[in-house]
Amino acid sequence: MQHTSEDQGATQVALSRSTTRYALGIEYAGYNYHGWQSQRDEAVSTVQETLEAALSQIACHPVSVICAGRTDTGVNGCYQVVHFDAQVERPDRAWVRGTNTKLPDDVAVLWAKPVPDEFHARFSAMERRYRYLIYSAEVKPAILSRGVTWTHKELNLEHMQAGAKHLVGEHDFTSYRAIACQAKSPVKTVKSLEVHQKGQLIVIDICANAFLHHMVRNVAGVLMKIGAGEASVDWSREVLEARDRREGGVTAPPWGLYFVDVKYPEEFDLPPGNRGPFFL
Repeated sequence: MQHTSEDQGATQVALSRSTTRYALGIEYAGYNYHGWQSQRDEAVSTVQETLEAALSQIACHPVSVICAGRTDTGVNGCYQVVHFDAQVERPDRAWVRGTNTKLPDDVAVLWAKPVPDEFHARFSAMERRYRYLIYSAEVKPAILSRGVTWTHKELNLEHMQAGAKHLVGEHDFTSYRAIACQAKSPVKTVKSLEVHQKGQLIVIDICANAFLHHMVRNVAGVLMKIGAGEASVDWSREVLEARDRREGGVTAPPWGLYFVDVKYPEEFDLPPGNRGPFFL
């Protein structure tokens, strides 16, 4: 069968449109950024735009990424996972080392891996994990001043642990989400919520199938109030049952919040997270 020039041209177009999907592991310090998500109409710096600009230089074409979980202004990522479609193939080390040469010091690609087209950084995720770090001391820290949330109050660890137990399981977390949260349902499943101490650091470790806007920071705010003796250990349950954000107390600052892990089906064979931050 003889192919016409029109057929050949169509084939070339089809080939040029073929893409390879890649997954990346990303680490970033969030205090210099106005959150993860690109905000096209505002002159602010975001992690997504910064990463896309660097990847686009390596790919030699515009790149758009989708992440496992969007983070707010000031929130850090130890193990954010993204995916993107590239019209070119590059060695994994090129996506890692090459992209890192184009990134500022507070954003880094940890690993890169080709994945099947059905992989989706957000919708393929089975669970996500955050850690919230509280530095409890009389004097504020100079080092890591934007890496932890400082309180001069002495926090009772056992009371915080008792309050945390009320929030494990499937619940309506209306009281623990921002009023402007756009999630379709406030019902989420918290698979684990642990509070432990490392020296002067109190670590809140929370794993759930998904999170609402400000959910972790609101949980932290409630547990800190309980730890300070300003509310009973049952207050976390009372707030939950109220299903009213106005009953939820103060939203804790973003500085101590880290997106530390995300789990996917084993079939995608992605590298495991280290559940940072690294200084722990």
